[in-house]
Amino acid sequence: MIHKAMPKDALTIAGLAIQMWPDNTIEELAKEFEKLTISEGSAIFICLIENQVIGFAQCQLRHDYVEGTESSPVGYLEGIYVCEEYRKEGYAKELLAKCEEWAKEKGCSEFASDCELTNDVSFRFHLNVGFTEENRIICFTKKI
Repeated sequence: MIHKAMPKDALTIAGLAIQMWPDNTIEELAKEFEKLTISEGSAIFICLIENQVIGFAQCQLRHDYVEGTESSPVGYLEGIYVCEEYRKEGYAKELLAKCEEWAKEKGCSEFASDCELTNDVSFRFHLNVGFTEENRIICFTKKI
């Protein structure tokens, strides 16, 4: 069962998200997710099995330029996670479909995402659910 997350779900989502974004704290993520669940420009969908949250997908509207797109706003998959023991059963695809549906309702005609160059699991997932690779970049910074 998949439904849109509410502020009360933020801590549970953060407990999963820390697996993807370990440079954060669960508390930081929970605060951010709580804000996102009430924002008009974002949505988080959770997947439950027997009342246990086993995955989530976070999507937002992006009004800035999104690589490879021609419209604005663009629906954007910011993150998607399914617990390892539930992978390859279609749950991530269902979560993505909810994000795409939400983006269409918000007036989007395009949907985009990204992943790290080294994240082969995410790369294969994106290709398997219909995304096409648009570009590869390496970002640089330096202290001045």
